[in-house]
Amino acid sequence: MARGSAARTSTQQTTGTSVLGKGARVRGRVQGSGDLRVEGQIEGDVTVTGDLAIEDGGAVKGDIDAASVVIGGALTGDVAARGPVSIRATAQVSGNMGGAEVSLEEGAVFSGRIEAEFELPAELTTRHKGR
Repeated sequence: MARGSAARTSTQQTTGTSVLGKGARVRGRVQGSGDLRVEGQIEGDVTVTGDLAIEDGGAVKGDIDAASVVIGGALTGDVAARGPVSIRATAQVSGNMGGAEVSLEEGAVFSGRIEAEFELPAELTTRHKGR
């Protein structure tokens, strides 16, 4: 019973960071307000209003929707972030990454597509208008 009740525990805070600790495993969709740090394992989609961090040793199998995402562990799924997506050297990622900017550190294992919105510097856009 302790395992099931721990998996269902949630807080309705609008700020703060929730943590899924090492050794914890959740199956099913995870939704919430605020930030989430994953040190354990999630099998299901994750939607949070704040930032999401998958720590080294943590794993998510599912799609992610968050303000920003830092991946240091394992992810199998797509990311839709309103802010930056950072894939650390310790990460193992399989999926499509979408965000305001996407950074990939040397040493990370990545398979998928990267989609990032960006604006060209003014000097490049003016240079190409005259052609």
